[in-house]
Formats: sequence, structure tokens, C-alpha cells
Amino acid sequence: MWKQILGKLPRKSQKSDQDSPRNLNSGPSTSSPGSGRANAASPAAKRASAAVFPACAIAGIEPLLAFKDVPSSERMNLFISKLSLCCVVFDFTDPAKNIQEKELKRATLLELLEFVSQNPPKFSEPAISASCKMCSINLFRVFPPNYRSSNTGSGENDNDDEPTFDPAWSHLQIVYDFLLKLVTSTSLEAKVAKKYINHSFILRIIDLFDSEDPRERDCLKGILHRIYGKFMVHRPFIRKCVSNVFYRFVFETEKHNGIAELLEIFGSVITGFALPLKEEHKIFLSRALIPLHKPKSLGVYFQQLSYCVSQFIEKEPKLASCVIKGLLKYWPITNSQKEVMFLGEVEEILEVINMAEFQKVMVPLFQRLGRCINSYHFQVAERALFLWNNDQVLNLIAHNRQAILPIVFPALEANAHTHWNQAVLNLTLNVRKMLSEIDDALVLDCISNYQEEQECKNLAVKKRKEIWDRLENAASLQPIARNTAVLVTH
Repeated sequence: MWKQILGKLPRKSQKSDQDSPRNLNSGPSTSSPGSGRANAASPAAKRASAAVFPACAIAGIEPLLAFKDVPSSERMNLFISKLSLCCVVFDFTDPAKNIQEKELKRATLLELLEFVSQNPPKFSEPAISASCKMCSINLFRVFPPNYRSSNTGSGENDNDDEPTFDPAWSHLQIVYDFLLKLVTSTSLEAKVAKKYINHSFILRIIDLFDSEDPRERDCLKGILHRIYGKFMVHRPFIRKCVSNVFYRFVFETEKHNGIAELLEIFGSVITGFALPLKEEHKIFLSRALIPLHKPKSLGVYFQQLSYCVSQFIEKEPKLASCVIKGLLKYWPITNSQKEVMFLGEVEEILEVINMAEFQKVMVPLFQRLGRCINSYHFQVAERALFLWNNDQVLNLIAHNRQAILPIVFPALEANAHTHWNQAVLNLTLNVRKMLSEIDDALVLDCISNYQEEQECKNLAVKKRKEIWDRLENAASLQPIARNTAVLVTH
């Protein structure tokens, strides 16, 4: 189709304008002031475009004309014509294919982007429809078989850490910029545009967040955020769709490239939530955000997730205990890197939690922190002990020392006697000293109780060993018979 248009472009050997089609990129032809369609294309050029586009789509305007070459009254029709021209999608897996057509389309896309950026008159409904159609055709594209592997060059053996860059990006970037400018334009009326930027359109935008191309995800982030801001009627639907993405990621696939970007959008969205928070928003926190701590790939989006959670707590401090319970539920047992991240998030929450909410969770929380203090992974133990360097956390501990110290002191004593890492040992001794300064009598009681517990444990071990010794001795006195198991001492 593009070849038909390119074939109609003028050659250098043209004798006159009457013998060949006019140059579609040249200035306009003159017409009478009262014609109502000045600067229209020549009949030959119209036939070239008509071979590709329906007459109703181009509205009688040759799409390769420049916007400056038509009167203001015709520019919206030319805008629609150029949009129709850009609905042709090319295969970029072969760089040598359709070179001229690709360049012409790129130039046309840049014209459209410039037109939208200049705050044109109010977009008509046909213009909005054509804009959404062009974006849909170019962005919601169906990849041919082996498209991804043919562009990475290594097929199934690709390194998961290496992103896949779309070869069509030279066109896609302009389309994304066009869509962003369109959505943010004051010339676009939301009450008209919502008919075309509808649930189906938004759902496909959200689906694109799984793109392996980080440039594409960054563009989508800006577009979805602007759509959320401009189309209030679509906000519940967007929240529902993003929640569903999180649910599938956490409980089904654990594979999605755009979790960080979606969370970044919601970091801003949560900031704008009105108080008191709706029940729907609290459900989003408990069912969508907190379970996002579960996947192994938490590190990829942890910063954005932590920010979203902190925004909820800032909005409604009573949610702090709910978040800590959720963290304890999904606490990583065998992943030390995640455990360090969890400890960092716990500290951030403890810095803003009120006393009533803290008391609801302090017992299970410090039972977990005690295990972290005893961790053989020195980074986990260090991070847990660093909590005592935070004045706000220390204040919470001091006010509730009667409940907390008996929980954590056995862990501190065990570290002081057996931990292999010198840095952890030094931190442990510092914390013990700090607690002694807060309440020396309680610390002495804790030490006494710890020693009694150790004596009881040692006595239990001694008794168990004596029992095994008697059993081994009794077994050794029994005669050996065929098919009889014999207890062998070591």
C-alpha cells in the first residue's frame, strides 16, 4: 500500500504539473477563496491515497501534505488522514525491508506528534477515534512466531538479566509520545474521549507493562498515570486491573516485567487518596500490596513497594500493625537478602507506628527479631541489631521492656557466647550494655532466667544421653541373631 503512494511521488524528469502527480511534500496549490477546501491534492494524488484509505477516512485531504500547507479549517481532516496513513504496520525483523515506507511513516508520526504538542483546536470525535485506532494498531501488535528469539539472537538460552529491545522502537517511541501528548492535551475532552479510551483500551495498555523493553514500560508508566488522572470514571477499573496483575504475579506466575512501574504509579495514586480511606483501598493494601513481599524477585520492585506501604501508613497510622502482621506472615526463612530488606522495612514502620499499634504486634515481632539476631548470616544479624541504634525504636522498647527484654535477651546471650562473626559479637555486647543502662535490674533478672533455662537444658541433655547409654549397654548384652538389628555404639 505504501509502495502505491511512493510510486506516485514525482520524478525529476517531470515535464509539467499536468503530466504527473504534484509533489506531495511541496507547497499547496492555489484555489479560490470561497472553495471551502483550499490546498487540496491533485486528482492523481487523491487516487493514490484512495487506493489505500477509504474516502471517508481521508476526508478529501491528501495525507502527505504538511499542516502548514492547509488552512486551519482543514487541519483536523488532514490530522485524520495522516493518522490513517500511520495505521500500516511494518515488519522490523528485516531491516532491509520497506526502508522508504518506514521512513515516510516515521516522518508522518513526527508531524502528528508536533501537531498534538502545539495545543490544536478541540479534537473532534472522529479525530479522537482515529487517534485511538492508530495507537491501538501500532501498540497492541501481535508478534509473529519466534519474534522475540529472532531479535535476541540466542533463543531459549537468553540471559534473563538482559532486556529484549523491540526493533520497531523507532516508530513505537513516537506513537507512545503521541498518545501521552494526546491524553494530556487540553484540547482533549475527557467526556468525549472516554468512549474510545475505554476499558478495553486501558486493559491492553496494562497488558503491555509485561514488555521486556524498559523504555516501553517507562512510556506506559507515564501514559497510564495520566489516564488515571484525567479519566475519573475509569479509576476503579484501573485499580481493579492492576490488582489482578498483582494477584496473578504473586499466586500464579511470579513472572512479570512491569511490577515496579505499576507500583510507581500507585505510589502517586495512594498519595491522593482521601481520608478516611475507603474499605476498597484497605483491601488493596492487604490483598495486593502485602502479598507482593512473597515472590523471590522482591528486590526488583522493593523500593516502590515499600514506598506504597509507607504512604498507606502515613494516611492511616492504624494500618501499621496490619502491615507488620503481613510481613511476619511472608517472612523469608531461607532467603537472607530478602530478610535484610524485611528488617529495613520493619524499621521504617517502627519509626512512625504509635504505641497502641506497636503493642498489638510487639510479641510476635520481637520473637522473629530474636531469631534474626541469632542468624548465622552476619548481614541479617547485623541488620537486626542495628534496630537498637534507632532512637524511636529504642523508645518503643524502653516503654515495653517488661514484655520485650525476656524475649530478646536469650538471643543476645547466645550471640555473646557462640556467634562466629566479630562484628555481630561487638554489636551484641553494645546492645546488652544499652539495655542494662535502661533497666539494670530487669537485665539481671533476664540473665538469671537465661542461666536457669540453660541449666535445665543441659540437665535434659545429660538425662537424654544417660538414657541412650543405658539402651546401648542393654543392646550390647543381647545375643546376636539372624535378621536382628544391632545397635552400634560410636
